[in-house]
Amino acid sequence: MPLSNPRSCPLMMKPLPIHLALLQKYSLRALATFGGVMLILMVFTLVAPSTSVSQSSTNEDTYRQLSLFGDVFQRVREEYVEEVDDKELIDNAINGMLSALDPHSGFLGEDDFAKMQVRTRGEFGGLGIEITMEDGYVKVVSPIDETPAARAGIKAGDLIIRISDTDVLGLTLNEAVELMRGPVGSDIEITIKRANTDPFEVTLTRDVIKMRSVRYESYGEVGYIRITTFSEQTTPGLKKAILALKAEHGDRLDGFILDLRNNPGGLLNEAVSVTDTFLEKGEIVSTRGRKESETSRFYARDGDETDGAPLVVLINSGSASASEIVAGALKDHGRALIMGTRSFGKGSVQSVIPMPGHGAMRLTTARYYTPSGVSIQATGIEPDILVELAVVEDIEDGVVREEDLRGALEKSDTATTSTDDEKETSLNMRDYQLARAIDLLKGVNIFKSIE
Repeated sequence: MPLSNPRSCPLMMKPLPIHLALLQKYSLRALATFGGVMLILMVFTLVAPSTSVSQSSTNEDTYRQLSLFGDVFQRVREEYVEEVDDKELIDNAINGMLSALDPHSGFLGEDDFAKMQVRTRGEFGGLGIEITMEDGYVKVVSPIDETPAARAGIKAGDLIIRISDTDVLGLTLNEAVELMRGPVGSDIEITIKRANTDPFEVTLTRDVIKMRSVRYESYGEVGYIRITTFSEQTTPGLKKAILALKAEHGDRLDGFILDLRNNPGGLLNEAVSVTDTFLEKGEIVSTRGRKESETSRFYARDGDETDGAPLVVLINSGSASASEIVAGALKDHGRALIMGTRSFGKGSVQSVIPMPGHGAMRLTTARYYTPSGVSIQATGIEPDILVELAVVEDIEDGVVREEDLRGALEKSDTATTSTDDEKETSLNMRDYQLARAIDLLKGVNIFKSIE
C-alpha cells in the first residue's frame, strides 16, 4: 500500500466561473449534460484567480474540454449497447483521471474508503498482499507475514497475470482488487509470473487478516524486532518489544536488529514515530509539495529508547514507503547500519481526501526526502552492506573433524555438546541475511570488549 496521510489535505479549491457568453457557444444538448456533471467536475478543478489574457484563454480551453466530456457522457448514456448507471460512469471517469497521474493516486468509493480505514487500524479481510500495477499487471510489493499469501510462498516482485478465469491485463488496480475479494474461507486461484520461471497457479483461501505489526525474539544476546507494516499499533508494539528485550538481556545485549524486509509501508506519522524511537535529535524526513510553502519537516524528540545500542536495519526490494523513511533517516544520521538489498523506491506521499457522501480520493501531494535532502523516488535506499538473499545447504560428507577420524580418542566425559552450532546452521539455512546481521552485531561487541 502507498504511504498515506489519513487526514484530509487542506487544498484550496475554487470552482471555475461560468461565463454566459462562453456557454452560448455550446450546443443545447452539451449544455444540459455539462450542467448535470459540472458540480462534480468543479470539485477537482483548481484555479488561481487572474485577469490576464493568457488565463482567460486557458479557461476557454478548459471549458471546451469539459464540454467534450459532457458530449461523451451523454452519448454513452444514450447509445451504449447496454444501459449504464450514471454514478458508475462518473466514478470510473474520476478514477481514470486520478489513476492516470501515477500508480498510487485513485478514487475510493464509500466501501473502499471504509475498508482502508480499517486496514490502518490493523485488521482487515483478504489474501494478505500489498500490490501495485506495473506494465498492466498486478505486482506484489510484499506479502504480509502470517497470511494466506505468505503461507503460499508469494514473493515480493511476483506478477499476478490471471485471477480465477480473468486475465489481469487491461484491468484497473481496483478491478483486480475486487476480483480477489470474497467471503472469508472461500478459495481463489491466481496465476503468478516470477522472474526466470514459467507461470504457475496458486490456490489461496481468503481469510481475515489480523495485523500484528511488531514481532520480536532473541538470538543469543541479540534482540530481533520485525515490523511488518506501519499501522496505529506499530509504535506501541515497538516500545513494548524494546522494553522486553532489555529486561531479558540487561547489560549483555549486543544490539538490535530491526527487520523491515517486505514491509510495504503505511502511515507517515508512524514512520516518524518509529524512527524517533532510535534517535536523540535531528530531522527525520521532509515532505515537499508543488509550492515551497507546502514543505513540512519532522524532527526527533529527546530520548533514544535503546540507549544508543548498536543497530542493524534489514531491507530488501519489498521494503517500501514508510520503511524507506525509517531506513533512510537512520542511515543518514549514522545511527544504524543498513544491510540487505536495495529497497523498493517509493518516495511519494499520498493524502486521503474525504469526499462526503462519495468516498475519498487518494492523491499524490508531495515527495519525501531523507535528512540529507535526497529523494529516493525510483532509486530506493542502498544498503551499507549488500547481502543478497541466499540459500545455504549442507554438503554431504563435506566437513571432516577429529571425531570423524577412525580410531580417534573418545571425547572427555566432562565435555558438553553445545547446540549453538546447530542453531547457527539452522538460521543460515532459513534466513541468510538475518544470520549475517547477527554476525555483524556479535563482531561489533567483540571489538568493544577488546577496547
